[in-house]
Amino acid sequence: MALGASGIAGLSGAALATPQTPTSAAGASANSIRVPIPYGAAVRVDALTSDASYRAAVIANCQIVVPEGEMKWPDIHPARGEYRFEKADVLMDFARQNNIEVRGHTLAWYGGMPAWTAAIGSRAEAERELVGHIETVVSRYRGAIPSWDVVNEPLVDWPEDESSLRPSIWTSRLGPDYLPIALRAAAAADPDTRLVLNEYDVEFRGARFAARRKALVRLLRSLRDRDVPLHAVGLQAHLFADRAIDRDGLQELLVEIATLKLDVLITELDVIDYGLPGKVGERDALVADMAGQFLGAVCDVVRPRAILTWGLSDRYTWVPTYFKRIDGMPNRPLPLDAELKRKPLFDVIEQYRRNTV
Repeated sequence: MALGASGIAGLSGAALATPQTPTSAAGASANSIRVPIPYGAAVRVDALTSDASYRAAVIANCQIVVPEGEMKWPDIHPARGEYRFEKADVLMDFARQNNIEVRGHTLAWYGGMPAWTAAIGSRAEAERELVGHIETVVSRYRGAIPSWDVVNEPLVDWPEDESSLRPSIWTSRLGPDYLPIALRAAAAADPDTRLVLNEYDVEFRGARFAARRKALVRLLRSLRDRDVPLHAVGLQAHLFADRAIDRDGLQELLVEIATLKLDVLITELDVIDYGLPGKVGERDALVADMAGQFLGAVCDVVRPRAILTWGLSDRYTWVPTYFKRIDGMPNRPLPLDAELKRKPLFDVIEQYRRNTV
């Protein structure tokens, strides 16, 4: 999940187009009978165990869950040589008991690293720690997690090319080699899991976002040219109210991804409503409309393997931590409100996941 972003300014309702009935790029009928695209959400284990109504809503609505934090390095590998799987195991047990799939998140990321990793001093040590972490975590859940965000947010905000990678302990010690090292380690630990490179800010109009799309394609090509195992690209889709969807640019990216024979997942969808009007009904409609623009652009080109939102209910969302509304009203970025009632965003997601062929 990306935590940094520019300031938000609201768009008028006229700036947001009404979503169209989805069709595939091949022009197949949207009414064709098809198994719906799986829907899921990021979940918090503490809430699953303490909030019975939230737990019931996850069971009722999600075919997939992804841990919001419980499989990231600080939670699962807090000290050198120490692994803590308690919370991750609770999530796995919950999913198994309720026939819900789990996505793994995340194995190699620039952010959210435990303090001890700053002491990694050499290339050999960095490779040993990265590979050891991936082998330990992925092997523990081998056969139980069919999809992993192996590499998360590799590109800088405004990349010049595919080598413009975010500074991290991995880039400082391993350079760009950390990507193939991580992907190959995950493939070795579980040959059957799907390996995903997860990235954000590729759907909007503007020079920075065009540069990110271009760099992402070049990065994917470079991995493919080196026979690095990779199965899919995750589009996070944290949508912002002051940014217009670049339908043409996004669809060109999706065509490039498909040409590389990589699948697409929508991994972290939500709509940052910081600058949208305060009136709940109007705001919810604009949030749903923006998501419809994005989903329409994607589903006209590819059928995503999954659609996940970064949270299910406004009761538990990262958004106000970074993008609190200036009018003091609660943020409403997710499919269910804080009372777990269904919102227009849920309806739009249902429309596309059930009608995309």
